[in-house]
Amino acid sequence: MGPSDDVLTSIEICAGAGGQAIGLHKAGFKHLALVEIDPHAAETLQGNIKNLDEWSWERKYCDVISGDVNEFVAIPDEPHLESHVKKAQKYLGKLLSQGELSLLAGGVPCPPFSHAGKQLGKDDERDLFPRILELADELRPKAVMIENVRGIKDAKFEEYRTYIEARLQGGRAKRPETGIEEHFEGLGYEVCEWEVLEASDFGVPQLRPRAVLVAIRKDVLGDLKFVWPTATGSPVSVFRALGESMELRYEPYLKKGGDVARLARECLDRWIDNAQKAENRKDFGVAPTLVGGSKKHGGADLGPSRAKAAWSLLGVSGVGVANSHEDSVKKRSQDRDLFRDGGPMLTVEQAAIIQGFPDNWKFSGGKTAQYRQIGNAFPPPVAAAVGKAIADVLLAARERDGRKSGPAEVLPGQVTPTFADSADDRSRARV
Repeated sequence: MGPSDDVLTSIEICAGAGGQAIGLHKAGFKHLALVEIDPHAAETLQGNIKNLDEWSWERKYCDVISGDVNEFVAIPDEPHLESHVKKAQKYLGKLLSQGELSLLAGGVPCPPFSHAGKQLGKDDERDLFPRILELADELRPKAVMIENVRGIKDAKFEEYRTYIEARLQGGRAKRPETGIEEHFEGLGYEVCEWEVLEASDFGVPQLRPRAVLVAIRKDVLGDLKFVWPTATGSPVSVFRALGESMELRYEPYLKKGGDVARLARECLDRWIDNAQKAENRKDFGVAPTLVGGSKKHGGADLGPSRAKAAWSLLGVSGVGVANSHEDSVKKRSQDRDLFRDGGPMLTVEQAAIIQGFPDNWKFSGGKTAQYRQIGNAFPPPVAAAVGKAIADVLLAARERDGRKSGPAEVLPGQVTPTFADSADDRSRARV
Protein backbone atom coordinates (compact mmCIF):
# COMPACT_ATOMS: atom_id res chain seq x y z
CA MET A 1 0.00 0.00 0.00
CA GLY A 2 1.33 3.42 -0.92
CA PRO A 3 0.58 6.85 0.54
CA SER A 4 -2.73 8.43 -0.37
CA ASP A 5 -3.70 12.08 -0.57
CA ASP A 6 -6.91 11.10 1.21
CA VAL A 7 -5.07 10.18 4.43
CA LEU A 8 -4.49 12.87 7.04
CA THR A 9 -1.45 11.81 9.05
CA SER A 10 -0.53 12.87 12.56
CA ILE A 11 2.16 12.56 15.20
CA GLU A 12 1.20 13.17 18.81
CA ILE A 13 3.52 13.82 21.73
CA CYS A 14 2.58 13.50 25.41
CA ALA A 15 -0.16 11.16 24.19
CA GLY A 16 -1.10 9.85 27.65
CA ALA A 17 -3.75 7.14 27.61
CA GLY A 18 -5.08 8.27 24.23
CA GLY A 19 -7.77 10.88 24.90
CA GLN A 20 -6.54 13.23 22.19
CA ALA A 21 -5.51 10.34 19.93
CA ILE A 22 -9.03 8.87 20.07
CA GLY A 23 -10.59 12.22 19.21
CA LEU A 24 -8.23 12.91 16.31
CA HIS A 25 -8.75 9.35 15.05
CA LYS A 26 -12.50 9.94 15.06
CA ALA A 27 -11.93 13.20 13.15
CA GLY A 28 -10.19 11.23 10.40
CA PHE A 29 -6.50 11.44 11.28
CA LYS A 30 -4.25 8.39 11.04
CA HIS A 31 -1.43 8.31 13.57
CA LEU A 32 2.15 7.67 12.50
CA ALA A 33 3.56 7.92 16.02
CA LEU A 34 2.27 8.33 19.57
CA VAL A 35 4.93 9.37 22.10
CA GLU A 36 4.36 8.88 25.84
CA ILE A 37 6.78 8.71 28.77
CA ASP A 38 4.50 6.96 31.29
CA PRO A 39 4.91 3.19 30.76
CA HIS A 40 1.36 2.36 31.90
CA ALA A 41 -0.14 4.88 29.46
CA ALA A 42 2.09 3.64 26.64
CA GLU A 43 0.91 0.10 27.40
CA THR A 44 -2.68 1.34 27.25
CA LEU A 45 -2.06 2.77 23.77
CA GLN A 46 -0.32 -0.37 22.56
CA GLY A 47 -3.02 -2.68 23.93
CA ASN A 48 -5.94 -0.84 22.37
CA ILE A 49 -4.24 -0.44 19.00
CA LYS A 50 -3.51 -4.17 19.05
CA ASN A 51 -7.01 -5.26 20.03
CA LEU A 52 -9.51 -2.82 18.48
CA ASP A 53 -10.58 -3.37 14.88
CA GLU A 54 -11.06 0.34 14.21
CA TRP A 55 -7.34 0.88 14.91
CA SER A 56 -6.14 -1.62 12.29
CA TRP A 57 -4.42 1.14 10.25
CA GLU A 58 -2.35 2.17 13.28
CA ARG A 59 -1.62 -1.47 14.00
CA LYS A 60 0.27 -1.57 10.68
CA TYR A 61 1.77 1.88 10.46
CA CYS A 62 1.91 3.57 13.89
CA ASP A 63 4.79 3.41 16.37
CA VAL A 64 3.89 3.77 20.05
CA ILE A 65 7.08 5.17 21.55
CA SER A 66 7.42 4.65 25.28
CA GLY A 67 10.01 7.21 26.28
CA ASP A 68 10.99 10.83 26.80
CA VAL A 69 9.77 13.12 24.01
CA ASN A 70 13.06 15.00 24.32
CA GLU A 71 14.75 11.90 22.89
CA PHE A 72 12.17 11.38 20.13
CA VAL A 73 13.63 11.53 16.61
CA ALA A 74 11.18 12.01 13.75
CA ILE A 75 13.53 13.16 10.98
CA PRO A 76 17.20 12.43 11.71
CA ASP A 77 19.46 15.44 11.19
CA GLU A 78 22.70 13.62 11.97
CA PRO A 79 24.13 10.44 10.38
CA HIS A 80 24.29 8.49 13.65
CA LEU A 81 20.61 9.08 14.48
CA GLU A 82 17.77 6.76 13.48
CA SER A 83 14.15 7.78 13.06
CA HIS A 84 11.70 6.48 15.65
CA VAL A 85 8.94 6.74 13.01
CA LYS A 86 9.64 3.29 11.59
CA LYS A 87 6.38 1.50 10.83
CA ALA A 88 5.15 4.48 8.81
CA GLN A 89 7.91 3.82 6.31
CA LYS A 90 5.92 0.80 5.12
CA TYR A 91 3.09 3.20 4.26
CA LEU A 92 5.15 6.11 2.95
CA GLY A 93 7.65 3.94 1.12
CA LYS A 94 10.46 6.05 2.60
CA LEU A 95 11.46 8.05 5.64
CA LEU A 96 9.06 10.77 6.73
CA SER A 97 10.19 14.05 5.19
CA GLN A 98 9.75 17.67 6.19
CA GLY A 99 6.40 19.21 5.22
CA GLU A 100 4.73 15.84 4.64
CA LEU A 101 2.92 15.39 7.97
CA SER A 102 -0.64 16.70 8.23
CA LEU A 103 -0.76 17.41 11.98
CA LEU A 104 1.59 17.64 14.95
CA ALA A 105 -0.44 17.49 18.17
CA GLY A 106 0.30 17.37 21.86
CA GLY A 107 -1.20 17.92 25.27
CA VAL A 108 2.00 19.25 26.81
CA PRO A 109 2.26 18.97 30.62
CA CYS A 110 -0.21 21.15 32.52
CA PRO A 111 1.46 21.64 35.95
CA PRO A 112 3.61 24.60 34.81
CA PHE A 113 0.41 26.57 34.10
CA SER A 114 -2.20 24.98 36.36
CA HIS A 115 -3.97 26.96 39.08
CA ALA A 116 -3.51 23.90 41.28
CA GLY A 117 0.28 24.26 41.10
CA LYS A 118 2.90 26.99 41.49
CA GLN A 119 2.42 28.26 37.90
CA LEU A 120 6.15 28.50 37.21
CA GLY A 121 5.46 28.49 33.47
CA LYS A 122 8.65 28.63 31.38
CA ASP A 123 10.73 28.15 34.54
CA ASP A 124 9.15 24.76 35.26
CA GLU A 125 11.31 21.84 34.12
CA ARG A 126 8.15 20.12 32.87
CA ASP A 127 7.41 22.86 30.33
CA LEU A 128 7.46 21.16 26.93
CA PHE A 129 6.39 24.08 24.73
CA PRO A 130 10.04 24.45 23.62
CA ARG A 131 10.07 20.81 22.54
CA ILE A 132 6.89 20.99 20.49
CA LEU A 133 8.21 24.17 18.84
CA GLU A 134 11.41 22.29 18.01
CA LEU A 135 9.39 19.44 16.48
CA ALA A 136 7.26 21.91 14.51
CA ASP A 137 10.51 23.32 13.09
CA GLU A 138 11.81 19.83 12.29
CA LEU A 139 8.60 18.44 10.77
CA ARG A 140 6.90 21.57 9.36
CA PRO A 141 3.50 19.83 9.50
CA LYS A 142 0.55 21.41 7.78
CA ALA A 143 -1.06 22.11 11.17
CA VAL A 144 -0.11 22.20 14.83
CA MET A 145 -2.49 21.62 17.74
CA ILE A 146 -1.43 22.15 21.37
CA GLU A 147 -3.70 21.55 24.37
CA ASN A 148 -3.18 22.78 27.91
CA VAL A 149 -5.03 23.98 31.01
CA ARG A 150 -6.97 27.23 31.01
CA GLY A 151 -4.25 28.76 33.22
CA ILE A 152 -2.00 29.26 30.17
CA LYS A 153 -4.40 32.09 29.24
CA ASP A 154 -3.75 33.95 32.51
CA ALA A 155 -2.31 37.46 32.24
CA LYS A 156 0.94 36.37 33.88
CA PHE A 157 1.71 34.16 30.85
CA GLU A 158 0.89 36.76 28.17
CA GLU A 159 4.55 37.34 27.31
CA TYR A 160 5.18 33.61 27.01
CA ARG A 161 2.11 33.14 24.79
CA THR A 162 3.30 36.00 22.60
CA TYR A 163 6.72 34.34 22.32
CA ILE A 164 5.18 30.99 21.32
CA GLU A 165 3.04 32.71 18.70
CA ALA A 166 6.03 34.66 17.38
CA ARG A 167 8.06 31.47 17.06
CA LEU A 168 5.27 29.98 14.96
CA GLN A 169 4.10 32.90 12.83
CA GLY A 170 6.77 35.58 13.26
CA GLY A 171 6.66 38.87 15.09
CA ARG A 172 8.14 40.66 18.06
CA ALA A 173 8.31 39.02 21.47
CA LYS A 174 10.52 38.83 24.53
CA ARG A 175 12.92 35.93 24.52
CA PRO A 176 12.13 33.94 27.72
CA GLU A 177 15.78 33.42 28.63
CA THR A 178 16.77 37.08 28.51
CA GLY A 179 13.55 39.09 28.68
CA ILE A 180 14.84 41.13 25.72
CA GLU A 181 12.35 41.87 22.95
CA GLU A 182 13.39 40.88 19.45
CA HIS A 183 11.96 39.96 16.06
CA PHE A 184 11.38 36.29 15.20
CA GLU A 185 11.03 35.13 11.60
CA GLY A 186 8.62 32.34 12.53
CA LEU A 187 8.07 28.92 11.01
CA GLY A 188 5.54 29.92 8.38
CA TYR A 189 2.34 29.37 10.39
CA GLU A 190 -0.72 31.44 11.08
CA VAL A 191 -1.86 31.08 14.69
CA CYS A 192 -5.63 30.73 14.87
CA GLU A 193 -5.71 32.12 18.41
CA TRP A 194 -5.78 30.30 21.75
CA GLU A 195 -9.35 29.21 22.40
CA VAL A 196 -10.72 27.97 25.71
CA LEU A 197 -13.17 25.14 25.09
CA GLU A 198 -15.47 23.78 27.80
CA ALA A 199 -15.77 19.99 27.69
CA SER A 200 -19.40 20.02 28.82
CA ASP A 201 -20.28 21.89 25.58
CA PHE A 202 -19.27 18.79 23.63
CA GLY A 203 -21.24 16.09 25.42
CA VAL A 204 -18.68 15.41 28.15
CA PRO A 205 -20.45 15.20 31.56
CA GLN A 206 -17.74 17.30 33.19
CA LEU A 207 -16.72 20.93 33.66
CA ARG A 208 -13.26 20.85 32.09
CA PRO A 209 -12.11 24.04 30.35
CA ARG A 210 -9.07 23.47 28.13
CA ALA A 211 -6.96 26.01 26.26
CA VAL A 212 -6.19 24.92 22.70
CA LEU A 213 -3.81 26.53 20.23
CA VAL A 214 -4.23 25.78 16.53
CA ALA A 215 -1.71 26.97 13.95
CA ILE A 216 -1.93 26.21 10.23
CA ARG A 217 0.87 26.64 7.72
CA LYS A 218 0.28 29.81 5.70
CA ASP A 219 0.75 28.12 2.33
CA VAL A 220 -1.93 25.59 3.34
CA LEU A 221 -4.38 28.06 4.85
CA GLY A 222 -4.17 30.58 2.03
CA ASP A 223 -7.62 32.07 1.50
CA LEU A 224 -9.31 29.55 3.81
CA LYS A 225 -10.44 30.25 7.35
CA PHE A 226 -10.19 28.01 10.39
CA VAL A 227 -13.47 27.97 12.33
CA TRP A 228 -13.49 26.89 15.97
CA PRO A 229 -16.07 24.21 16.84
CA THR A 230 -19.19 25.29 18.69
CA ALA A 231 -21.23 23.54 21.36
CA THR A 232 -22.84 20.31 20.18
CA GLY A 233 -25.87 20.41 22.45
CA SER A 234 -27.13 20.55 26.01
CA PRO A 235 -24.77 19.41 28.80
CA VAL A 236 -24.97 15.75 29.82
CA SER A 237 -25.56 15.30 33.54
CA VAL A 238 -23.77 12.82 35.76
CA PHE A 239 -27.13 11.16 36.38
CA ARG A 240 -27.63 10.48 32.67
CA ALA A 241 -24.00 9.50 32.13
CA LEU A 242 -23.66 7.10 35.07
CA GLY A 243 -27.23 5.89 35.66
CA GLU A 244 -26.88 2.55 33.88
CA SER A 245 -23.41 1.76 35.26
CA MET A 246 -24.46 2.66 38.80
CA GLU A 247 -27.45 0.29 38.65
CA LEU A 248 -25.19 -2.49 37.34
CA ARG A 249 -22.84 -2.00 40.29
CA TYR A 250 -25.66 -2.42 42.82
CA GLU A 251 -27.46 -5.21 40.91
CA PRO A 252 -25.48 -8.18 42.38
CA TYR A 253 -26.44 -7.06 45.89
CA LEU A 254 -30.07 -6.35 44.98
CA LYS A 255 -30.34 -9.96 43.78
CA LYS A 256 -29.12 -11.37 47.09
CA GLY A 257 -32.26 -10.35 48.96
CA GLY A 258 -32.48 -9.72 52.69
CA ASP A 259 -30.63 -6.97 54.52
CA VAL A 260 -27.96 -6.61 51.82
CA ALA A 261 -30.59 -5.99 49.15
CA ARG A 262 -32.39 -3.45 51.32
CA LEU A 263 -29.12 -1.60 51.96
CA ALA A 264 -28.26 -1.68 48.26
CA ARG A 265 -31.71 -0.32 47.33
CA GLU A 266 -31.43 2.44 49.93
CA CYS A 267 -27.97 3.48 48.70
CA LEU A 268 -28.91 3.35 45.01
CA ASP A 269 -32.12 5.33 45.57
CA ARG A 270 -30.19 7.94 47.57
CA TRP A 271 -27.69 8.34 44.73
CA ILE A 272 -30.50 8.61 42.15
CA ASP A 273 -32.27 11.24 44.24
CA ASN A 274 -29.15 13.38 44.70
CA ALA A 275 -28.01 13.07 41.08
CA GLN A 276 -31.47 13.89 39.70
CA LYS A 277 -31.81 16.93 41.95
CA ALA A 278 -28.44 18.16 40.72
CA GLU A 279 -29.80 18.34 37.15
CA ASN A 280 -31.87 21.35 38.23
CA ARG A 281 -28.84 23.38 39.29
CA LYS A 282 -27.29 26.03 37.05
CA ASP A 283 -24.48 23.62 36.12
CA PHE A 284 -27.07 21.01 35.01
CA GLY A 285 -25.59 18.34 37.28
CA VAL A 286 -22.33 18.14 35.39
CA ALA A 287 -19.29 16.77 37.23
CA PRO A 288 -16.41 18.94 38.46
CA THR A 289 -13.04 18.57 36.76
CA LEU A 290 -11.43 15.16 37.23
CA VAL A 291 -7.93 15.49 38.63
CA GLY A 292 -5.41 12.85 37.66
CA GLY A 293 -2.90 13.94 40.25
CA SER A 294 0.80 13.24 40.41
CA LYS A 295 2.87 10.18 41.20
CA LYS A 296 4.35 12.25 44.02
CA HIS A 297 1.05 12.40 45.88
CA GLY A 298 -0.50 9.25 47.39
CA GLY A 299 -3.40 7.34 45.86
CA ALA A 300 -6.17 8.48 43.60
CA ASP A 301 -9.05 10.69 44.70
CA LEU A 302 -11.42 13.04 42.91
CA GLY A 303 -9.61 16.25 43.66
CA PRO A 304 -9.27 18.95 46.35
CA SER A 305 -11.90 19.83 48.96
CA ARG A 306 -13.98 21.98 46.63
CA ALA A 307 -14.19 19.17 44.06
CA LYS A 308 -15.08 16.63 46.74
CA ALA A 309 -17.89 18.92 47.93
CA ALA A 310 -19.21 19.18 44.36
CA TRP A 311 -19.13 15.40 44.00
CA SER A 312 -21.01 15.09 47.29
CA LEU A 313 -23.87 17.14 45.83
CA LEU A 314 -23.99 14.56 43.03
CA GLY A 315 -24.30 11.75 45.58
CA VAL A 316 -20.72 10.53 45.02
CA SER A 317 -17.94 10.16 47.56
CA GLY A 318 -14.75 11.76 46.23
CA VAL A 319 -12.31 10.42 48.81
CA GLY A 320 -11.01 7.66 46.57
CA VAL A 321 -11.65 5.39 43.61
CA ALA A 322 -13.69 2.20 44.01
CA ASN A 323 -12.59 -1.30 43.15
CA SER A 324 -14.29 -3.22 40.36
CA HIS A 325 -17.06 -5.58 41.52
CA GLU A 326 -14.73 -8.58 41.31
CA ASP A 327 -11.99 -6.86 43.32
CA SER A 328 -14.55 -5.44 45.72
CA VAL A 329 -15.77 -8.96 46.55
CA LYS A 330 -12.23 -10.31 46.75
CA LYS A 331 -11.02 -7.50 49.01
CA ARG A 332 -14.32 -7.20 50.88
CA SER A 333 -14.42 -3.47 50.15
CA GLN A 334 -18.17 -3.21 49.41
CA ASP A 335 -18.83 -0.97 52.40
CA ARG A 336 -16.09 1.42 51.31
CA ASP A 337 -16.96 1.30 47.60
CA LEU A 338 -20.77 1.31 47.58
CA PHE A 339 -22.43 1.49 50.97
CA ARG A 340 -20.90 4.46 52.74
CA ASP A 341 -23.17 7.30 53.91
CA GLY A 342 -21.42 9.76 51.60
CA GLY A 343 -22.46 7.76 48.55
CA PRO A 344 -20.64 5.34 46.25
CA MET A 345 -17.16 6.05 44.98
CA LEU A 346 -16.56 6.02 41.24
CA THR A 347 -14.88 3.06 39.58
CA VAL A 348 -12.15 3.53 36.99
CA GLU A 349 -14.70 2.66 34.30
CA GLN A 350 -17.07 5.37 35.53
CA ALA A 351 -14.28 7.93 35.63
CA ALA A 352 -13.60 7.07 31.99
CA ILE A 353 -17.27 7.76 31.17
CA ILE A 354 -16.99 11.15 32.90
CA GLN A 355 -13.92 11.90 30.75
CA GLY A 356 -15.68 10.90 27.52
CA PHE A 357 -13.70 7.76 26.68
CA PRO A 358 -15.43 5.09 24.56
CA ASP A 359 -16.49 2.07 26.59
CA ASN A 360 -14.23 -0.32 24.62
CA TRP A 361 -11.04 1.57 25.53
CA LYS A 362 -9.15 -0.39 28.18
CA PHE A 363 -6.52 0.95 30.57
CA SER A 364 -3.33 -0.76 31.76
CA GLY A 365 -1.72 -0.78 35.18
CA GLY A 366 -3.18 -0.85 38.68
CA LYS A 367 -6.26 1.06 39.78
CA THR A 368 -4.40 4.25 40.72
CA ALA A 369 -2.32 4.21 37.53
CA GLN A 370 -5.47 3.75 35.44
CA TYR A 371 -7.31 6.54 37.19
CA ARG A 372 -4.39 8.94 36.73
CA GLN A 373 -4.31 8.19 33.02
CA ILE A 374 -8.01 9.02 32.80
CA GLY A 375 -7.87 12.09 35.03
CA ASN A 376 -4.98 13.64 33.08
CA ALA A 377 -6.54 13.06 29.66
CA PHE A 378 -7.91 15.46 27.04
CA PRO A 379 -11.58 14.46 26.61
CA PRO A 380 -11.91 12.59 23.29
CA PRO A 381 -15.10 14.40 22.16
CA VAL A 382 -13.39 17.79 22.49
CA ALA A 383 -10.31 16.56 20.63
CA ALA A 384 -12.61 15.16 17.92
CA ALA A 385 -14.37 18.52 17.49
CA VAL A 386 -11.10 20.45 17.15
CA GLY A 387 -9.62 17.75 14.94
CA LYS A 388 -12.64 17.89 12.62
CA ALA A 389 -12.25 21.66 12.30
CA ILE A 390 -8.57 21.24 11.38
CA ALA A 391 -9.35 18.37 8.98
CA ASP A 392 -11.95 20.52 7.22
CA VAL A 393 -9.30 23.12 6.43
CA LEU A 394 -6.69 20.59 5.30
CA LEU A 395 -9.13 18.77 3.03
CA ALA A 396 -10.46 22.02 1.61
CA ALA A 397 -6.89 23.11 0.90
CA ARG A 398 -6.24 19.86 -0.97
CA GLU A 399 -9.33 20.36 -3.08
CA ARG A 400 -8.39 23.99 -3.76
CA ASP A 401 -4.88 23.08 -4.78
CA GLY A 402 -6.03 20.32 -7.10
CA ARG A 403 -4.71 17.60 -4.83
CA LYS A 404 -1.11 18.60 -5.48
CA SER A 405 1.56 16.49 -3.82
CA GLY A 406 5.12 17.33 -2.98
CA PRO A 407 7.18 19.06 -0.32
CA ALA A 408 5.97 22.19 1.38
CA GLU A 409 6.78 25.39 -0.45
CA VAL A 410 8.73 28.16 1.20
CA LEU A 411 6.73 31.36 1.00
CA PRO A 412 8.24 34.71 0.03
CA GLY A 413 9.67 36.24 3.15
CA GLN A 414 9.68 32.90 4.99
CA VAL A 415 13.18 31.87 5.99
CA THR A 416 14.59 29.07 8.04
CA PRO A 417 14.76 30.16 11.69
CA THR A 418 18.17 31.18 12.89
CA PHE A 419 20.41 28.61 14.49
CA ALA A 420 20.06 30.49 17.76
CA ASP A 421 16.27 30.02 17.79
CA SER A 422 16.50 26.27 17.17
CA ALA A 423 19.35 25.89 19.63
CA ASP A 424 17.23 27.71 22.23
CA ASP A 425 14.40 25.23 21.76
CA ARG A 426 16.73 22.26 22.07
CA SER A 427 18.38 23.67 25.15
CA ARG A 428 15.16 24.63 26.93
CA ALA A 429 13.39 21.39 26.01
CA ARG A 430 16.11 19.42 27.76
CA VAL A 431 16.31 21.42 31.00
